[in-house]
Amino acid sequence: MTSTLAIERLTLYDLEERFGLQEECDLAFFSEWHGMQLQLSDSERERLARICAGYANLERRGLLEKTVELLVLAPLLDLAGFFLPPFYIETEKPVRVKATDGSMMISGRLDVLVVCDRLWILVIESKRGEFSLKVGIPQVLGYMLSAEKPQPVRYGMVTNGESFQFLKLSMGETPRYGRSNTFLLGQDAGLETTLQILKYLATLLVAE
Repeated sequence: MTSTLAIERLTLYDLEERFGLQEECDLAFFSEWHGMQLQLSDSERERLARICAGYANLERRGLLEKTVELLVLAPLLDLAGFFLPPFYIETEKPVRVKATDGSMMISGRLDVLVVCDRLWILVIESKRGEFSLKVGIPQVLGYMLSAEKPQPVRYGMVTNGESFQFLKLSMGETPRYGRSNTFLLGQDAGLETTLQILKYLATLLVAE
């Protein structure tokens, strides 16, 4: 008998037990974000500085998911070129994916941004999980597993507006995923690195 689980309640344990998902800790598996040579322009750095200033101004009042999308995520996607062809963005569509043994069906409504069926971005509310991205990682991996088009490699990003982490999912007989470091807005050029990675992923998606 197949049970149904809301994707918001998904855990890494569920993905490991029901879908055979394995974490790949070898740094070579997710090497795309290492050693990037993409340089940001002065205008891009100025725009990122305005994002940081806006975040500092609004976080005192409490940042909700939609505020983060408007203040932080939309400008980043724009600067990375994801609002222009050949990319497109989708939101708010139903998602259903069945476990490999047929024992579980994951269902939910897409509250992430899907860019060209290859990049999945999930925004979590800052107040959830004490600002931890861990609450969103199983959910975005579940979305990535449910992708309709048979893309062998998929990428994801989880953010609460202050922290950013990238994911890589490699499909195959045994699906595997890897994580990047966590990058922090306003610390160690974290926002700049996030934009560099997004721009680099855009070049990969176009090339493939």
